[in-house]
Amino acid sequence: MCSSSRFKPCACAAAILCLAGTSLLAQSPELPPGPVQAKVRTACTECHDSRIILQQRLSKQSWSREVDKMIKWGALVDSNDRNAFIDYLSIDFPPDKATEPSQRAGLGRKK
Repeated sequence: MCSSSRFKPCACAAAILCLAGTSLLAQSPELPPGPVQAKVRTACTECHDSRIILQQRLSKQSWSREVDKMIKWGALVDSNDRNAFIDYLSIDFPPDKATEPSQRAGLGRKK
């Protein structure tokens, strides 16, 4: 059982972690506009930041494997939306498109 002297630091640490997590989520960059953008954002950012998607450059076949892998790992993608997810990702993040410059969260510095 937590004593009152130990409980206060634990509660403060938990509050700080929650606020920091909320701040990081709010900083996740937007995905490009498209017919399933909101569904992709919801399904994918349940487990990771959108930056991981923005960094990827895959062929349609590779996006298909990636989407199927994420579904197996628990991503909530309606079977009717699977092909639309693959089309969206392969159009917006193809292998021949340059990657966007990465920005590290929390640095707030401009070059």
